Amino acid sequence: MGILCDTQINGSGVGGLRSLVRRKQVDSAHSNSSSASGSGHHQLAKALTVPHLIAIGVGSTIGAGVYILVGTVAREHSGPALTFSFLIAGIAAALSAFCYAELASRCPSAGSAYHYSYICVGEGVAWLIGWALILEYTIGGSAVARGISPNLALLFGGPDSLPSFLARQTIPGLDIVVDPCAAILVFVVTGLLCVGIKESTFVQGVVTVANTCAMIFVIIAGGYLGFKTGWPGYELPVGYFPFGADGMLAGASTVFFAFIGFDSVASTAEEVKNPQRDLPMGIGIALSICCTLYMLVSAVIVGLVPYYAMDPDTPISSAFASHGMKWAAYIVTVGASTALCSTLMGSILPQPRILMAMARDGLLPSFFSDVNKRTQVPVKSTVVTGLLAGILAFFMDVEQLAGMVSVGTLVAFTMVAISVLILRYVPPDEVPLPPSLQEAIDSVTVRYSSSSSQEVDVENSKADAITSSDSIPLLVGKETHVAYPLIEKVSAQCNFIVNEANRRKIAGWTIMLTCIGVLVLTSAASSVSLNSSLRFTLCGIGGVLLLSGLVMLTWIDQDDLRHNFGHSGGFICPCVPLLPIACILINVYLLINLGGSTWTRVSIWLAVGVIVYLFYGRKHSSLRYAVYVPAAHVDEIYQSSKNSVS
Repeated sequence: MGILCDTQINGSGVGGLRSLVRRKQVDSAHSNSSSASGSGHHQLAKALTVPHLIAIGVGSTIGAGVYILVGTVAREHSGPALTFSFLIAGIAAALSAFCYAELASRCPSAGSAYHYSYICVGEGVAWLIGWALILEYTIGGSAVARGISPNLALLFGGPDSLPSFLARQTIPGLDIVVDPCAAILVFVVTGLLCVGIKESTFVQGVVTVANTCAMIFVIIAGGYLGFKTGWPGYELPVGYFPFGADGMLAGASTVFFAFIGFDSVASTAEEVKNPQRDLPMGIGIALSICCTLYMLVSAVIVGLVPYYAMDPDTPISSAFASHGMKWAAYIVTVGASTALCSTLMGSILPQPRILMAMARDGLLPSFFSDVNKRTQVPVKSTVVTGLLAGILAFFMDVEQLAGMVSVGTLVAFTMVAISVLILRYVPPDEVPLPPSLQEAIDSVTVRYSSSSSQEVDVENSKADAITSSDSIPLLVGKETHVAYPLIEKVSAQCNFIVNEANRRKIAGWTIMLTCIGVLVLTSAASSVSLNSSLRFTLCGIGGVLLLSGLVMLTWIDQDDLRHNFGHSGGFICPCVPLLPIACILINVYLLINLGGSTWTRVSIWLAVGVIVYLFYGRKHSSLRYAVYVPAAHVDEIYQSSKNSVS
């Protein structure tokens, strides 16, 4: 039917595997206005600035884990080189932060990694990412809440010092330890998040400042003690690297999880006043602050006490106590408690927005997409999230499920890096539009069809006139060349289309083979039980695929459509394709090494997600009846639609 209809895909006829790869449009002024008018839902409040984003990023990242990790990692892996382990982990986290920064500024909408995957990869992968993030934030929030009551008890004088209505109790006959304090804290945070994003972020900022002050106290007071005592932790006969470079790298892979949380900033993209500027700044500054604090705290603590003498449970408190400063334990406990409270808010904040984004796309019931008119917050999603997290925190000891939190985060990090590669080399060249615009699409199609037909007629008539003319002189001794402008023009266009299609196809296959190479390489390198010859062979195959993909993507030109993808004027990820591929390699390696028990639990959750998608999400997707058109004609179609209405 014309130039547009050749690329149309009616979602109602798309079934099976085709529905897994359908991609949605980057939110724009057109799509936002049409979706808002069609659904009747209110938009989220544009209230956040750089200080708010820094508070969310730092508060979500710096948890109480750092107060424990320094002891465990120093004793078992890094020794005095713990500071370098934090630095390497911070650099690895920065790779993901660069990828997040570009996508968050280009696609500033709620949903974070789920949203980016839906735009760049497809609906099936996006669903699994969103489903994994739901698990991450629910388990993460519950685990954090369960860890607050023991720290609060220490402030009241001991493990059993909390009032009876807050203290942990064991249900007779069921052997279940309930934690009322954890549930109450979850419900308080949920209520605060329902008040408004600006108000809740302000409170999180206050709590984060208290935590940061506690860490600064550790740095200053510990530095004073270190200079006073001559840094006994560094005066070791075994040197600075008692476990070698391998131990330092093993420690880096362990403390990497202390940086998980900065991605919460991306989930608030739709509520940022100036996302193209503020989101990259918020992500970058928050991660820099966390890495600096981690490195300074670890440098001080491993210098106060020899690594082999550190208490793995309370390394910071015991380090000060060994120098006669037992009262410092209270400040450390306050810091741990405030860190946990801030992390709890950071864990519950993103999930309602992910639920809202999935419901907007039709993959979940519309109940979750409602935004309160007064507070401009997805209150229903927030309440459901808080109730679920509070119930888990009350009844379950979710510590054994904590590894599942890391799966959701690392999978999200990996898909964001892959999305950056897709954005640069094979960005979506077709855009889904609602069926309500079919009349405008047909109008533009007819216009292009008629104009192209007229051009063909004109060019043919010119060619006929030239070939039939008797006045053309015969040039003896010279080659006579008769030009056919239409044929040359069509030929040039066809050559360009063929070359561009081949380039996109080669780039797409290269990205896929590179990811396969990463998976083979990391799996073989981590499988110490394999036969050595087989292991080295697989490592070689994976390494060849990885390096070949890197060289090929470096040699291939990036797609020109990337300049028109999403919103312009934001952060651009540097060193593509090297940086995203390095990010994929690190995250997949960490995923492979999470352990079989963790993956068994996660597989059950993902299997449930597949069932939910097949029976609900796939059938209710907003793209089910979408009409796909070339991205270059979207503005013209919307303008035609407005003209027909007016």
